[in-house]
Amino acid sequence: MSNKILVVDDEEHILTLIKFNLEQAGFQVVTATDGEEGLQKAEQEKPDLIVLDLMLPKKDGMEVCKELRLQRNLTPILMVTAKDDEFDKVLGLELGADDYMTKPFSPREVVARVKAILRRSKITETPVQSNDEAETLVIADLKILADYYEAYFQGEKLELTPKEFELLLYLTKNKGRVLTRDQLLSAVWNYDFAGDTRIVDVHISHLREKIELDSKKPVYIKTIRGLGYKLEEPRVNE
Repeated sequence: MSNKILVVDDEEHILTLIKFNLEQAGFQVVTATDGEEGLQKAEQEKPDLIVLDLMLPKKDGMEVCKELRLQRNLTPILMVTAKDDEFDKVLGLELGADDYMTKPFSPREVVARVKAILRRSKITETPVQSNDEAETLVIADLKILADYYEAYFQGEKLELTPKEFELLLYLTKNKGRVLTRDQLLSAVWNYDFAGDTRIVDVHISHLREKIELDSKKPVYIKTIRGLGYKLEEPRVNE
């Protein structure tokens, strides 16, 4: 069964263009032309990914993204806007978007981004391994089931966006290594976000809120001043 994509955009020609190219790539596509309709379709249609324009009538893309995440809807979101503004970009990612692209863009780029996000979020159908075969990573109270895209802290399942999970998994697989922001951008986002390293900082902040007992005094994800971040085993005295 093909993945279902919800495209929310109030510009008819762009909506038609994205819909056509996604359908040509084998996706099932549903559409909405304003934020309120987008929220309704997200609930009714249960899409595998949402392509969400920033500037929408009734509710803008930021509000839609925020409401979805408050509802604990973790469907991956590709946010699209005509603005090439770093504040918008970072704010969108802070609210829970998984990727971001600006107009004008080529239809081929949209399809490539959608495929990449779905691939990273493991939404595309893949054989499920048995518990014995599944890769499990454990660091103190943190447990990650890599093949199931699940993470637990102190026995409680974490509610992570696909991007947060990918970042946590990469940090965990490189436990003890100092990773620069550029390395993390390249490994987790797979696109050229040169100069957008605050995107990493935003996601690190989100992870700390979920796996640190005190996010202001992190014992798992440490900041290495002037370099980047590393994930390490908490010391007993911490």
